[in-house]
Amino acid sequence: MTGFLVLILVLISPANLQERLPNAAILETGGFGKQAADVLSQNLSETGELRFIDRDQASAAARGAGYSGSFNLSALEARNLGLVIGCDFFLILKAEISRRSPSTEPSYFEAYAWIFLVSGRTGKLVSWLHPSLKAPTAEAAEKLLLNQLGGSALQTDYLQKIRRAALDEQRQRQRVFDRETPLVEAAPDNEAIAEEQGLRLPRPYRRLLPTYPETAAQAEIEAVVDVLVDLDAEGEVNHAEVARWAGFGLDEGTLKTVRQLHFFPAMRNGIPVPLRILLRYNFRKPAPQK
Repeated sequence: MTGFLVLILVLISPANLQERLPNAAILETGGFGKQAADVLSQNLSETGELRFIDRDQASAAARGAGYSGSFNLSALEARNLGLVIGCDFFLILKAEISRRSPSTEPSYFEAYAWIFLVSGRTGKLVSWLHPSLKAPTAEAAEKLLLNQLGGSALQTDYLQKIRRAALDEQRQRQRVFDRETPLVEAAPDNEAIAEEQGLRLPRPYRRLLPTYPETAAQAEIEAVVDVLVDLDAEGEVNHAEVARWAGFGLDEGTLKTVRQLHFFPAMRNGIPVPLRILLRYNFRKPAPQK
């Protein structure tokens, strides 16, 4: 029994919460996904801080934006998705049940979900969860997961994350407005274009690869993580942020690795210059050990 859904959650800033209720909408394809959507939306709406919009309308908007259920979006793609639906934040949720037959214990059923909280304004992945519960029967496993999705702990956790993200975005907009964030030139798409501009692109002293975390291995994740990196004129990392996210610990591990890198600086006509570059990391499931 499987299902897939996307929960789109609209939020306004805490200062405006008293003016109107934030809107929320759910896109789902039925099955266990529909049940999970019902439980989660009911749980969140009980707070009195959310109002759900028509499901068909939200589904049509997402399809019109070309969204097909991916959990590996660029910030631009996620921001565009939030724009066409008209939301400030959205949750992407997949809920499934699988039968497991390990060699060391009796067979069981696993009910699990992927839940991504995304900012529709910035396109950033705010948080991810991968709850997984086991039971002797599919019905019992499903009930355990639905109880967790409908619990007060999840309700409180997500409302806090949404408020915190909204406040962080407000502060970031203020820093940009106050010109606290310096503008950095972006690197050309390839070396040929750079040479035409008299620019030599930066090169790392040594290449470091992020590890494939156990959290991703358990979910058998294959994804791409892009990181935008601001280098100073000495080739040191001043700032790094994820431009295409994947969750499951891949983003955090990639950022940690990028921040350890050192570069031969970019050079324009023989003079070191700061530059913004894009680093891409492809993650694949490790081959089974023989």
